[in-house]
Amino acid sequence: MENIFRKSHRLILPACIISVTICFSRCDKAEAPLLYQYPPADTVLYNESTEDFPNPERGFYTYSETSADDYQPLDVNELKQQRELQQANDGNYKIYSTLTFRYFILKGFTGKPLSAELLEKIKNDFSIARNAGVKLIPRFAYTNTTHAGNCPEGFVCPPYGDAPKEMVLNHISQLKPVLQENADVIAVLQMGLIGIWGENYYTDYFGDASSNDQGKLLDENWNDRSEVLKALLNALPADRMVQIRYPQFKQRFVYGVNAPTDADPLSESEAFSKTDKARIGLHNDCFISGPDDVGTYADYGNSSSDKAGATASLRSFSEKDNRYVAVGGETCDDAYSPENNCENAGMIQTELNRMHYSYLNSAYNNQVNNLWVSGGCMEDIKRNLGYRFVLINSIFPKEPVKAGMQLPVTINLKNVGYASPFNPRTAKLIFKKGTEEFVYDLQSNVQKWFTGNIKIEERILTDKKMPAGKYDLFLYLPDQYQSIGNKPEYAIRLANDEVWDEATGYNNLKTRVTIK
Repeated sequence: MENIFRKSHRLILPACIISVTICFSRCDKAEAPLLYQYPPADTVLYNESTEDFPNPERGFYTYSETSADDYQPLDVNELKQQRELQQANDGNYKIYSTLTFRYFILKGFTGKPLSAELLEKIKNDFSIARNAGVKLIPRFAYTNTTHAGNCPEGFVCPPYGDAPKEMVLNHISQLKPVLQENADVIAVLQMGLIGIWGENYYTDYFGDASSNDQGKLLDENWNDRSEVLKALLNALPADRMVQIRYPQFKQRFVYGVNAPTDADPLSESEAFSKTDKARIGLHNDCFISGPDDVGTYADYGNSSSDKAGATASLRSFSEKDNRYVAVGGETCDDAYSPENNCENAGMIQTELNRMHYSYLNSAYNNQVNNLWVSGGCMEDIKRNLGYRFVLINSIFPKEPVKAGMQLPVTINLKNVGYASPFNPRTAKLIFKKGTEEFVYDLQSNVQKWFTGNIKIEERILTDKKMPAGKYDLFLYLPDQYQSIGNKPEYAIRLANDEVWDEATGYNNLKTRVTIK
């Protein structure tokens, strides 16, 4: 290939991993790959590690909040420290964390545009996260304060303190440049904005489904919520997802206000396509807290139907849909016992796996989380939230391969985690000889490295200009964004003994190929 890009001492090559048939039409400078006889191959075996370690966009998150009327910026040293083993807040366990939940409380702005000063402070928080090597889970809300009173709910009474739709949409348009510019360090955005805590329930302007008011959502309420969700999706680059609080919200957004609770979930062919349907995930903030997770799996009705239970159909929808989107949340109540305990009495790991959880809150509710420590399953949960990739073996040519010829690659892995990576990233094969590196993109879609066995079987058209010699091979899974793509903190580490290079973010395949 002629278009070789040099960066420092590395040679970065565009992908040219192709079938033999295609090679004649697209890679005409290759030397008769059809006639090349591949030599015997060497198989390398790897040892699985049981070590817990940080990996991007997965695991237990740390909690942080700030309010517009008393803005407390993120602290870069604190964020760096969270990547080291630390005690969970009120928890009987320790965690590594690459995720920070960031609550932005827009207090004082329910009736006016966001100030330039506030926007700059929000923007700066993203820069701090980038410098610290972590990503944020942002949620914007107008209030996280409740007040009791003489209302049916008792402990939460109106007025709730959120903003009308027009102001919400205006604020989203103001936030859009900030979100676009800093998408590299946004793991996933939560919908927020509507209601107390941004949880889309107790709200002054979008339909109060509680017993304080109408007890359900009307068609106009669904349409207003969908308008906000659409604005948030448009405020982000198409490669980033937005999480909603209730799975029915996704159904009503995709299929309309009359969508049934057994509406079709994402299919694998639709997954990761950057369409709106493919970009809506779920944050369940009452995970495993009851049969319907305290209203998570409820049917909130519409103008022609009442609120009703829909646990079975909505759980089924989520189980299928969640496989392809960002899923996380927190526990909120220990009343659902023993179901929220470790197996065999409980079902916590079964549920995490079935619903494909990538992250959980480490600060709430640790009354529940601590049960996983005493029950003996916390270490498994810490390791398996999100993805956890384990090398099984790799197969490369034993004999020298001529530069400019196709090189066969076989890498077998397994994902023992609950989910696949929800954000896109490219798998790269690195050939390294001394200070010189050749980097080739693999075609395999890392987002589709689902739980279970993974087989990478491809042929790389090597560059004709590769100097002869022995090259060490590495599997590299960096972030797709150039701004952080060379930072090892944002690369995926494989769960094997003695493969991780902390300085580069490379995974050593412990084999060499000879180029002649």
